[in-house]
Amino acid sequence: MLIYPSLAPLHISQTERRMPEGPEIRRMVDDIEAAIGGRDADTVFFAFERYKGFESALGGRRVTAVEARGKAVLVFFAARGDDAPWCVYSHNQLYGQWRIGRSNALPTTRRQLRFAVTAEPRAARLYSASDIRLIRPDALDEVPYLAKLGPDLLNDADVDDDRLAQQLNEARFAGRALGGLLLDQGFIAGVGNYLRSEILFVAGLHPARKPKSLTGDERARLIAATRCMIERAYRLKGITNDPQRAQHLKTQGKRFGARRHMVFGRAGQGCYDCGAGIEKSTVASRRLYRCPHCQPVPS
Repeated sequence: MLIYPSLAPLHISQTERRMPEGPEIRRMVDDIEAAIGGRDADTVFFAFERYKGFESALGGRRVTAVEARGKAVLVFFAARGDDAPWCVYSHNQLYGQWRIGRSNALPTTRRQLRFAVTAEPRAARLYSASDIRLIRPDALDEVPYLAKLGPDLLNDADVDDDRLAQQLNEARFAGRALGGLLLDQGFIAGVGNYLRSEILFVAGLHPARKPKSLTGDERARLIAATRCMIERAYRLKGITNDPQRAQHLKTQGKRFGARRHMVFGRAGQGCYDCGAGIEKSTVASRRLYRCPHCQPVPS
């Protein structure tokens, strides 16, 4: 196995820092796959000298697949001669951003290019990512982030409700408050800050509730809400609000951010279901939003 060290993080202003969640990563992977998937790479670029020797080694190889796993992106290259297949693993974290465009036209950006694949006439370029690794596909389970991932609803068709119920029963999860637990990628892959608030609202659960305290009905609601919000956010490009409501708000002239979510980012505004003012708090060092009426404090 050969793994190259991750790249050092960049210093980027707070206003530029956005953590994409599973649905955004999956949509980006769809775009990368459409641009370079199933095509021979004309050129491969790495930013640092430790990778330079692999530019010519990977150039000319077919990009056999592009996959999302949680918040990670995997670009697979075919074998050539006696050299087995390779995979480039990347995790956007707070800094990374993929750009898809024409191979002969670089985007206008102040970000630093870290990795790129061109397959005429398109190119996929990764800017500012702080974790990039070159690895054999059969050693991917040794990447720490991938090794700890929980069920991935968007990228693994075999994840059913029984599998999610098992997660709720596991000793390492059952006694933890849902407000923090939902951000744990080992619990459910791809859930981030906005999905956490939306899932708990749809399930009608306070963030202090713990899996071991949930009734059968509450567990079923949590599982259904998790699946619904992740899949809806993917299908509707980040929208978790009721689709009909979001469309109605759009016809009223509401900007995307004002119609996107049910509770997230709506502190002080009325709950769509009961009218109570949405409250904002900090849980696990991240902002969380809830309706005090629809998500009552546990007794």
